[in-house]
Amino acid sequence: MRILIVGSGGVGDALSRILARRFRAAPFADAVVVADYDAARAQRTVDAVRHREGEIVAGPFRAARVDASDAASVEALTREVGATHVMNAVDPRFVMPIFTGALAAGADYLDMAMSLSKPHPTEPYAKTGVKLGDEQFALAPQWEAAGRLALVGIGVEPGLADVFARYACEELFETVTELGVRDGANLTVAGYDFAPSFSIWTTIEECLNPPVVWDDGAWSTLPPFSEPEVFDFPGGIGPVECVHVEHEEVLLMPRWLQADRVTFKYGLGAEFIDVLKAIRKLGLDKTDPIEVKGVRVSPRDVVAASLPDPATLGPLMSGATCAGLLVTGIGKGEGFEGRPREVYLHHVVDNAWSMAEFGAQCVVWQTAVNPAVALELLADGRWSGAGVLGPEALPHRPFLDLLAADDGYASPWVMQERTPSSSS
Repeated sequence: MRILIVGSGGVGDALSRILARRFRAAPFADAVVVADYDAARAQRTVDAVRHREGEIVAGPFRAARVDASDAASVEALTREVGATHVMNAVDPRFVMPIFTGALAAGADYLDMAMSLSKPHPTEPYAKTGVKLGDEQFALAPQWEAAGRLALVGIGVEPGLADVFARYACEELFETVTELGVRDGANLTVAGYDFAPSFSIWTTIEECLNPPVVWDDGAWSTLPPFSEPEVFDFPGGIGPVECVHVEHEEVLLMPRWLQADRVTFKYGLGAEFIDVLKAIRKLGLDKTDPIEVKGVRVSPRDVVAASLPDPATLGPLMSGATCAGLLVTGIGKGEGFEGRPREVYLHHVVDNAWSMAEFGAQCVVWQTAVNPAVALELLADGRWSGAGVLGPEALPHRPFLDLLAADDGYASPWVMQERTPSSSS
């Protein structure tokens, strides 16, 4: 396996660090090329890997430059370095150039966010328009014909949550009423009144678009920030108000799994919601360039440039982040046969731990560990396939075992039984 990581921002940098640490015990790739539009940033990631893990472990890593907005640039670099797997670690506006560039070069592809949506032109808060991932799934026959795999949505959410969903549907429940992703944190950033721990560009996209829900066999949409609920998160986080947000799990899970309802709710908090509403009111969420004193700039890019880089915030952050899936339905197995059941499958990462162990803040580390696990499973054949597939299309047990094992990635996940309907 030869891996090309496109993007050395927070998640790309964390992924490189995780892979290097794993290579101490399981060097499953012959080469890892970290590429970015800013070649110096890619080199900083490689240098950090070399500094933390040593020259021998860091030997397969090198830096390169790529233009993620140009499919031809991605194809050319993929061919040049002989990459077998292209790992997309940039924000979703670049999905399609990387996706098509990898296909043209004959490589497999992975991402953590899917191609962008476009709201319904006349009824955006009732009907779907172009859904997340539609552009990628439209090219599935080409990937199948080429015998190549595009594994989409393999971060934490989407990603680990989707693996949890398959586990629940196959092993824990006879019938599923709802697969409800619930994500929350208690993170603070010293010295900043407002400093998102993840890409603000992506956060604006997710939170201000009409959120999609799957209900009784069909997708529909709601207004942003709909149906607030207080969800009690484990890991010392506690109660957080969560609202509907547009997210890939709702578009992925129903393609392979049976559930009456699929939702995604995110613990944004009142202050964050107010900021996002102000950004929309001022038109700063728009991506089309406008002219400012003779220079054409995207308002959303200006917002992103005005905030600190999430990759730099780790030393200033404290608290933990929790990603998980609340599953309700009729259980199966000893003690649950035919009875209502409610389970919260979740994964908690504390920032102090991820910074001490990897030098990466917890949100990007939690996202990045899952493609690392997936790449290892693809390398040894425990995962395989062709076409455009989500994580729930592949066996769940190898992934969950490798993620948690002491001789794997030593990042345990937890299944918490809850009293049915107590959290809804």
